[in-house]
Amino acid sequence: MTRYRTIVADPPWDYSRDASLRFAWREGKPSGEGKPILSYATMSSAEVAALPVRRMADDDAHLYLWTTQRFLWDAREIAQAWGFDPVKVLVWCKPPTGFALGGTYGSACEFVIYARRGSLPALSKVPRDWFEWPRKGGHSVKPEAFLDMVEAVSPGPYVELFARRARFGWDYWGNESLGTAEMAA
Repeated sequence: MTRYRTIVADPPWDYSRDASLRFAWREGKPSGEGKPILSYATMSSAEVAALPVRRMADDDAHLYLWTTQRFLWDAREIAQAWGFDPVKVLVWCKPPTGFALGGTYGSACEFVIYARRGSLPALSKVPRDWFEWPRKGGHSVKPEAFLDMVEAVSPGPYVELFARRARFGWDYWGNESLGTAEMAA
């Protein structure tokens, strides 16, 4: 099995226990049909933490773990369970599309826990920790500019967990992609 120096993960967080987030809004209107907010299988934080990412990672590696406000603390614990030390929270400030889900304050940001294992140096530095990238694609699709930045900062080999599509030079794993990476228990 390949041991990766850079791992990007976008887990399918389970929002089913959050009554305020249980049903989708479509174009600013409640779905009305009681449709679940997510159209794909989700995982509990414990299930995500139990994945064998620790064994996939090189002794010196970087991790980029996507999360939302709801799972920010869980994501930090998951990074630690995978053998990484969280060092920074990066913020993707998404252009608003009306009032977003999230309760009193709408959620127009997503977060990435940047974590390290060992002493892998960065290839370059980025002058800030927040980014205004446009939304492109469907629900939870991340900006390509993010992976461009990851490649500029962190060395390969690269793997994206819970990937939706292939990217040249990367291995990938996920039920929405054909997958090239092995996730052995």
